[in-house]
Amino acid sequence: MTARPLASVSIDLDNLWAYLKTHGDPGWHRYPSFLPSAVPRLLEILGDQRLTTTVFAVGADVVREDGAKAVNEIAAAGHEIGNHSFGHEPWLHRYSRARLEEELRRTDDAIVAAGAPPPLGFRGPGFSLTRELVEVLAERGYAYDASTLPTWVGPLARAYHNRTAPRSDDGDGRDELFGGVAQVLAPVHAYRWRTTDGSSLVELPVTTMPLVRTPIHGSYLLRLHEVSPRLARGYFKTALRLCLLRGVSPSLLLHPTDVLGGAEAPGMEFFPGMGTPGSRKVAWLAWVLRTLREHFDVVGTGEHVYRADVRRERSVTRLDAGR
Repeated sequence: MTARPLASVSIDLDNLWAYLKTHGDPGWHRYPSFLPSAVPRLLEILGDQRLTTTVFAVGADVVREDGAKAVNEIAAAGHEIGNHSFGHEPWLHRYSRARLEEELRRTDDAIVAAGAPPPLGFRGPGFSLTRELVEVLAERGYAYDASTLPTWVGPLARAYHNRTAPRSDDGDGRDELFGGVAQVLAPVHAYRWRTTDGSSLVELPVTTMPLVRTPIHGSYLLRLHEVSPRLARGYFKTALRLCLLRGVSPSLLLHPTDVLGGAEAPGMEFFPGMGTPGSRKVAWLAWVLRTLREHFDVVGTGEHVYRADVRRERSVTRLDAGR
């Protein structure tokens, strides 16, 4: 019997305050949360689809009651918990090695304290990745990173974000959000970073459409769905068809905003898709996951890395990750 092609689904558990923080809204300091609404909804959808996934948690949430409860419930449902940094700042490329180590350690400790196993996977907020970060991850015993998005649209997303954000002249890193055009040259398959000390780390990119390198993650699909549901369905089916033809094992990224309406995320009117009711988003996401399952054996990112034969993939011997 021929094995089905492999795919994975992951969720970045970005909270309301994290979006407001990146956008420059001073209200983020109150740490508003939509996890109590989003997490049960996400778990219900995943349960209905019989999927076990990976959820990348933010340490600043996990040290709080609602974040710790969310991580505990997600882990109890059988999903992997990954590290998504402590402060969710998409400019990790500006951090010193010592600060990177502190970000990882604090989040690791919070995740374990919440009742989940020590994380083996990491994703940088805003797809932020550097050589130092890869080395620190390898030193801490991580099995994989999932921070790359091989696309050319990063500068366009940055321009849209900064155009809608409050003006800032304090050099907070927004001018470097979401990577550069060079990301279009990054591999689309799983591969292996090799560090200067001889250790290695698997990189599992967030999948973009083969050949054209445009995103297929949840937020992008929702934006297309706002324009035309028929367009969004055709776009996603085309992406999956190209993945099958090109031998790409898709890794699909989701966020809590993929199941929440605007009233459940006050202050996020700037974010694409927030004008769509939560119930309509849930129905759309169920279709996306069901369609993915029709063609692929869908797992979490950790299982994806474990089952992928990265020995046959391109190894990056010169570690010049990210920026």
